[in-house]
Amino acid sequence: MDFMTSVGVWVAAFLTLSIFSFLYKDNPFYKFAEHLMVGVSAGYWVILLFYNVLLPDAIDPLFTEGKWYYIIPLILGLLMWTRLFKKTAWISRYPLAFYLGIATGVAIPLEMKAKVIEQLYGSVGLVAQMHEMDAGFGTVINNVVILIGVFSSLIYFFFSKEHTGITGRVSQVGIGVLMIGFGASFGFTVMARVSLLIERVQFLLFEWLKFGA
Repeated sequence: MDFMTSVGVWVAAFLTLSIFSFLYKDNPFYKFAEHLMVGVSAGYWVILLFYNVLLPDAIDPLFTEGKWYYIIPLILGLLMWTRLFKKTAWISRYPLAFYLGIATGVAIPLEMKAKVIEQLYGSVGLVAQMHEMDAGFGTVINNVVILIGVFSSLIYFFFSKEHTGITGRVSQVGIGVLMIGFGASFGFTVMARVSLLIERVQFLLFEWLKFGA
């Protein structure tokens, strides 16, 4: 291992232990590592956005390709920086309003398609799948369970009728299905964090302390 690689390993180990030190209590080492991470991340994203977004999507079309109308989004983007100054902060509301309006108009149809329409297609597809000749018993049972879960979950969010009687019992099944979904999502999040922890512990043991070397 060369000198620069050794320095990098020691710096990474110091920062990792500084972050872990928060498990004891808040301290200057943790604050230093936290602020360093935020600063490096901000600097990285500024450079990345400049070369991958601003330069090819605004500056080059305007000055190289002669597309003069690109000056409009460029000016709106520059006006966002007026938020840094107290006297001119109100100007940033205009480009922000444009951005929110356009982003909402783009995001709503995409979200509806991805999270509503495609989900409906998938549920209908389960019914069609059960009619196929090669659909086995296990596939039929699996699809029926999914359809019951989808239907009962939708009934839980149906507020035009009081949740009593059969509607209440079906909505209770929907609550159980939702809790299983939330639990699975939470478990996936926890396992992702545990994987990061394992990776850091392995780094400290095998790359920094050289256990087993």
